[in-house]
Amino acid sequence: MALLYEYVTQEQLAGFDKYKYSAVDSNPLSVYVMHPFWNFVVKVRNTLWLAPNLITFTGFMFLVVNFLMLAFYDYDFNASAVGHQHVPSWVWVTAGIFNFLAYTLDGVDGKQARRTNSSTPLGELFDHGLDSWACIFFVATVYSIFGRGPSGVGVATLYYILWVVLFSFILSHWEKYNTGVLFLPWGYDISQVTISLVYVVTAVVGVETWYQPVLFYFLYRDLFTFMIVACSFLVTLPMSLCNVFRAYRSNSLKHSSVYEAFLPFLSPVLLFVLSTIWVLFSPSDILELQPRLYYLMVGTAFANVTCKLIVCQMSNTRCQPLSWLLLPMAAVVTLAVSGLVADEMLLLHLWTAVVVLAHIHYGVSVVQQLSGHFGILAFSLKKPSSD
Repeated sequence: MALLYEYVTQEQLAGFDKYKYSAVDSNPLSVYVMHPFWNFVVKVRNTLWLAPNLITFTGFMFLVVNFLMLAFYDYDFNASAVGHQHVPSWVWVTAGIFNFLAYTLDGVDGKQARRTNSSTPLGELFDHGLDSWACIFFVATVYSIFGRGPSGVGVATLYYILWVVLFSFILSHWEKYNTGVLFLPWGYDISQVTISLVYVVTAVVGVETWYQPVLFYFLYRDLFTFMIVACSFLVTLPMSLCNVFRAYRSNSLKHSSVYEAFLPFLSPVLLFVLSTIWVLFSPSDILELQPRLYYLMVGTAFANVTCKLIVCQMSNTRCQPLSWLLLPMAAVVTLAVSGLVADEMLLLHLWTAVVVLAHIHYGVSVVQQLSGHFGILAFSLKKPSSD
């Protein structure tokens, strides 16, 4: 198969050759509950033939199926509101099972790689790259529990909540870019287990339960919003800053200047600015008309930016200040908010298709390039033929 495009530079390939995995997971739920469970799962059957990347991809597809399933039953996020036809109970049960399976496979893939002696930098890049894209599928599916009705969460509020989740995700890789160590966030394990249970509980008690206040006038939607924001700004952010400060105190920071240290945030911030300008100045209020599509566009563009950061931090190369995808996006946003395009909704559909296809092209090309570089098959434990 011909190489699609060489996104990874020769300097980065040389950096991948020297790469050593270094991560810290101090979350009690993960250390004392989930890791023993994952160790049991990976050894419960004779699965030595199963490629770790195939496990990773299967887990990711469970989240995509959840997203598509809820898009079918609740495309506009109105199904949970009073007076609307609610999502069937079996969908919530399925969503809960699929979410937990995705979480389990995400924890098992690395253990399978070590068990089969097939750990490679490609495996880690593939894992974290799909994780960055999974953020949008996870958040949008959870949103359907509360929806956008009177007792739900407004689409604009969810847009900013999505950005809080994306910000939390990129913090871990910003830490690694500066310290060389991946500090796994505590909020991830807690959120995955909790949401898997909430899906099943929703199937049993119905979405009407979430209309009720938790305490006085404090609704479940408020608890949902508070938990996400508090976890990000009171747990994830302080721990990240603390880890980077410790590296600074021990003179082990990989980047000495403030500019170089914060360079990975430039493209995500520009993406946030561009997408928010479109939300705030849209002539047709595009977020109200097409919230799911807009979230998908933003989440996919973010994943593309983040994957390039992951490549840089794993190859120990300098992060590029600007992602090329932001240049045409700036033009699209300008056309949208200026009113020069008559059909803003059509523009969003076309641009979302471009972003998704561009990201898939990037992912397939990088996987193919690294597979060739390391002389492996991405989704098999067999060695490639020399013919």
